[in-house]
Parts: sequence; structure tokens; C-alpha cells
Amino acid sequence: MKSNNFSQKAINRLVAASLVVGGAALLTSQAPAPQKGLKDYYKDYFPIGVAVSPQGLKGAEGELIKQQFNSITPENAMKMGPIHPEENRYFWKDADEIVQFAQTSKLRVRGHNLLWHEQTPKWLFKNADGTTVSKKVLLKRLKSHIDTVVKRYKGKIYAWDVVNEAIADDSTQFLRNSEWYKICGEDFIAKAFEYAHAADPKAQLFYNDYNTERPEKRERIYKLLKQLKDAKVPIDGVGLQGHWSLQEPTEKELRAALDRYKSLGLKIQITELDVSIYPWEKNRREKRPGESDAYTPELEQKQADHYRMFFKVFRDYKNVITGVTFWNISDKYTWLDTYPVAGRKNYPLLFDQNQKPKKAFYEVVKF
Repeated sequence: MKSNNFSQKAINRLVAASLVVGGAALLTSQAPAPQKGLKDYYKDYFPIGVAVSPQGLKGAEGELIKQQFNSITPENAMKMGPIHPEENRYFWKDADEIVQFAQTSKLRVRGHNLLWHEQTPKWLFKNADGTTVSKKVLLKRLKSHIDTVVKRYKGKIYAWDVVNEAIADDSTQFLRNSEWYKICGEDFIAKAFEYAHAADPKAQLFYNDYNTERPEKRERIYKLLKQLKDAKVPIDGVGLQGHWSLQEPTEKELRAALDRYKSLGLKIQITELDVSIYPWEKNRREKRPGESDAYTPELEQKQADHYRMFFKVFRDYKNVITGVTFWNISDKYTWLDTYPVAGRKNYPLLFDQNQKPKKAFYEVVKF
């Protein structure tokens, strides 16, 4: 494990060079080199986190994490499929490595996630003969999974995304028509929170979703959260994923969503922040012939403007927002490089492909 000490000379080297992307020279070095990390600028507001994989904990990326952030989230290592691939087998290596890095580096950890309709192992919903399990069996398996995972990291993980993306995208439905819903009805959501609370009563428990600022989906998420609160389900907060773009949300939409969720008395965290230079798409597709992925100076400036607006709003809600987490470390790798459009490079973060600050970084810390 490398030392946590990071010399000023090294920091200056990290931020001094220019970035050339898509044929355009982007002179990020024109701004003064940051003397502090994001976590330092926002120490009086909220923790600043980042989603990581074991591979991203090493070398320059590992040093950047320690310099800039004070919280980490496993991007994939704790999802049910990767960590519990077979009924009687858990794969702990990647998750353990991330938690150990956090312990050594004195970082907080958000657990992600305990229940989702994707990256869920097929065995979970099937009996030995291939038939669909009963509600009783599925809830028993869910309880066993949550109990095992949460207790393993008890005292090391301060918050969990317990249920992820249960609200339907289709406005004609309330809940997503997942295997969880088909087998258990609505009960699986409350049960997941009850199981997680029993496993670690001190952990903060969140419901997490995307498009939480779109008015129609916002109201259905609000309805679910209110139902859980009214039923005295042990839920502490709501995670707004923050997979946003240059098109949405507007400042008005973001403030309206924060006010709506705030009215329930829940904590709010921005859990998976990135700002795509492309409009939002849900369905996967291949890159079209001639489709550009150039990161032009104009797009860089628009992105910086949006990041400035988002963080101004976050600061205005510092009494209710208890954490902001970026989804990946730098533009070197992000999940948006392959989704929704395979083969199209995205540039959604504050650090470029060489881990150097972009214009957006300086806008976020300029207040």
C-alpha cells in the first residue's frame, strides 16, 4: 500500500498539463493548480465520494482518490450477482479489498447495493427443478443474503443503498415489473429495509433511483417513500443517482425534487453523479456511423456551467444533503463509455483521462 503522503510537487504535476481530447486542445492548466482536494473545499458541507473498483485503487488513480475524496462506493463489487454468485458461495475478495483500502486511507464507505432487478444471480428466483420460487422462499433467501453481507461489514460501512431502482420507468406502472415484484408484490421493499436494519441498526439505509427529478417519476418515488415512512419502515434517506446531462435536470427541477423529498424528513444524498455530454438514453445501442464523440471546447464549457449550477444548489441544501458521490474517478474510464452507446466515449467527470482537473473542477470549487 502506498503512503498517504502526497507531496506538493506531485500535486502540482498532477494538475499542470494541458488536455488534448478529440483533436481539441483544452488548456486546463490556465487555471491555478488546486491546493486542496474536493473533500477539503466541501468539508463544511458534506462528504465527497467516488465509485471504485479494486483496479482503481492502485497507482495514480489510488493517489487521486486519497487526495480528492473522503468516501468511496464499490461500483460493482457488492452487488448481489458479483458478491453472491451461487446460493452457497460468496465472493468476498473485491469487496474486502475496497473496504480495506478505505480503512487504511481513513475513508467512509457507502454500500451499494443489497437489492436490484439487475446484476442479480439467476439461482435466486429458481428452485432446484427450475421452477419459480415462492414468495416465502425468496424472502428467506433475501434475508440470508442481507444478513450475511451487512454483518460482514458492520461498523465499516456507514450507509447502504438497500433497494435500487424499484420504481418503473413506464408511467402506467407504479413499481417496476421485476422478478422481485412478480413473486413478492410490494412487500420485498419494506422487508429489505427491515432485514438491513436488523443486521446493522447503526447503518443509514437509503432508497436509490435515477431520473428522480423528472416530475412524474419524482411523484411516484415520493409516494413510495411516504408509504415506507408511514409504515414506520426503517429508512433514513433517498439517493438521487445524478446520472445527468447537459439537457437535464434544470435548476428549477432539481430544487423542486430536493424540496419534495426534504418534506418527508429524509436525508438526501447524490449517489452516482456524472454529467454526460449527450442527451439521456435508456436503451443500449451501437455507435452510429459518423456519430461524433469529440469533446469540444464548447461542450467542455457547457459541462462546467452545469456542474457549477448543480453544486451551487447542493450547497444551498447543505442541511439536508449528507453526501455527494461521483460515479467513477476520471474520464479514463466511466460506465458511460459502454452504456447506453457502445463504442462512444463520454467525458462526464471532473478529471480528464490523465487524472487532471477539467474546467468543471474549478467551477465546482469556486465559491
